[in-house]
Amino acid sequence: MSIVPSLTEAVALTAPSLLAGATDYCTHPAGLDVPRVGGSKYPDLPAVLALKPDLVLMNEEENRLSDAEALRAAGVAVHVTFPLTVDQALAQLSELMQLLGHPDPAWLADARRAWADLPDLPRREAVIPVWRRPWIVLGSGTFAGDVLDRLGITNVFGTSPERYPRPALGEMTAPLIVFPDEPYLFTLNDGPECFPSTPYVLVSGRHLTWHGPSLAQAPRVLAEQLLSVRDRS
Repeated sequence: MSIVPSLTEAVALTAPSLLAGATDYCTHPAGLDVPRVGGSKYPDLPAVLALKPDLVLMNEEENRLSDAEALRAAGVAVHVTFPLTVDQALAQLSELMQLLGHPDPAWLADARRAWADLPDLPRREAVIPVWRRPWIVLGSGTFAGDVLDRLGITNVFGTSPERYPRPALGEMTAPLIVFPDEPYLFTLNDGPECFPSTPYVLVSGRHLTWHGPSLAQAPRVLAEQLLSVRDRS
């Protein structure tokens, strides 16, 4: 069972018969037909246990330690990922696939090739909000930050002592604002209006933050989006 959307997709595309259940937010692949056990942050643990999984896949950032501890206390094995870089994500996915008895699936090989041959993009400084009310931005030591750095984006808050700083709006100054559509759903009409004179781009949160099969398409998808700057001047 997986309660991490990106890992759910990885298992579903590699060995779907192994997947006993998933969260309501496990939206890929489309049409996934498995029992649902609530959200990633607040899964229905009795529902998880009722499915009698041999293994539950979790992520240190997306899931709660207390849930992992509760599952282990109930005798359920838990496998936890926590990549902070693209290289770590590829390595941890390889480890997981080997654990499941399906080493080197095609999508993982595609992901390795994609990140070994990146498009040549101009380097630009940017602020990357991931939430508002309150504003939260990418800080230091995040997987998404490493993804963007490899694609030419220098994070203005990348040297912050916090992984997810909460700056005041007036502190969020940069030549560019990068708005992902998850975890907060930033849109043309929700987010950019707060930065009326700053160019911005809208990017796919799935390709920015998920560590799974989407990594194979992420460089191309994000590169195209990062070049589609909307000028507010």
